[in-house]
Amino acid sequence: MRPTHSVAVRSRRHARRLAPALLLSISLVATGPLTGAPRRAAADAPPAADPAVITTWNVHAITTLGSPAPAGAARVPPETFLYLAFVHTAMYNAVNGITGEYELYRWSGRPSDGASPEAAAAAAAHHVLRTSFGHLGTIGADLDAKLAASLALIPDGQAKERGIEYGVRAAERILDLRADDGRYAVIPVPVATEPGDWEPTPPTMANFPSIWFSQVDTMAIGSAAAYDPGPPPPIGSRRYLKQFREVRDYGAAVGSLRTPEQTATALFFADTVVGPMQASLRRLATEQAMDISDSARLFAAVEVSTSDALAAVWYAKHKYMWWRPMTAIQKADTDGDPRTASVPGWTPLIANPAYPDWPSGLCAVIGAQSAVALRLNGGQLDLHIVSPTQGERHYTDARTFRRDAVDARVWSGIHFRTADRVSIGIGREVADEVLDHFFAPD
Repeated sequence: MRPTHSVAVRSRRHARRLAPALLLSISLVATGPLTGAPRRAAADAPPAADPAVITTWNVHAITTLGSPAPAGAARVPPETFLYLAFVHTAMYNAVNGITGEYELYRWSGRPSDGASPEAAAAAAAHHVLRTSFGHLGTIGADLDAKLAASLALIPDGQAKERGIEYGVRAAERILDLRADDGRYAVIPVPVATEPGDWEPTPPTMANFPSIWFSQVDTMAIGSAAAYDPGPPPPIGSRRYLKQFREVRDYGAAVGSLRTPEQTATALFFADTVVGPMQASLRRLATEQAMDISDSARLFAAVEVSTSDALAAVWYAKHKYMWWRPMTAIQKADTDGDPRTASVPGWTPLIANPAYPDWPSGLCAVIGAQSAVALRLNGGQLDLHIVSPTQGERHYTDARTFRRDAVDARVWSGIHFRTADRVSIGIGREVADEVLDHFFAPD
């Protein structure tokens, strides 16, 4: 029996019961008055299939998932990527069920003849987001307006109406698959009892609020446990001592040995993991002129791989509950190793995330997303990533991209180096498993 779910899950189930009424409202949006005069197609024109609908609704999803209080929709990694996977697998199925380019994700539903894949994609993304978050604040009305704007670009007629209907069905399939998937399950957080055990850290002192992700159902891989990296280097080992000294000397907020360039790299990766990285994928899809099927595939594969990689990481975080460098450095006088020395008041360059060190979440994201981008772009990496504070970096070499991510987390003071390295591998291997079994040409 699964653990009891939170009120948030019950709210989503309540929203699901509104699906028929919501479908009616979408149909009215599609056929009723809209701002400006919608284009009308000739009788023999092909159904609308502008690939921009995929990147547009990726932006809408990011905006919705980042909505701050009091609306309450804001999600943080790893949860953000799980919902992005819901949105993009729904769009992927909605599009490819019509175009037939790629195998559907855990579905066999078929559309009516002549359905518009563009209308289907917009309706699918809207339905997932509105069902999940439409009851919060003004999010529902905002999503309805965004759907109206998307559908205004599509000529009225049966193709549009059939696309909308199929898109909602595709979204419902994903929501059905993910019902009772372990989200927000109540899982006790182990209490630290000995050196090496994780414990809450400043500034939030939050007690591992996302621990439920360690047991959430995966999207595509067989088991998160299959990617268990084993325990971290133990206290007293040569590797632990080397990594302890490295992060102590290069990861400190004050008095660090970091160069200005190393500090810039640390700060660059601290604020690019979600929005800027997604923007780089949108740019990739646009500059490579991907059609609607290929664009839908790219994003679905990225989000599913990322979510499952993070599920594997969170499984290991929960299993090993390894302390953050800040705790290790401040409490080094308790670890039993005379070669380490306590540094009272030591703090990292960036704030500690509210979960254990081992292994790294960000590096799993980088490993997974770079692996997908390589495989679905002809073996070429081409990511323009823009940091809000550190400017743009253009990565064309996967090794450099991954190396910088590993270094960044050490220089940020929040990870021991091995935690980053093993997570790059987890991300890459998860992405390979996902692409070996899903999103193949039909």
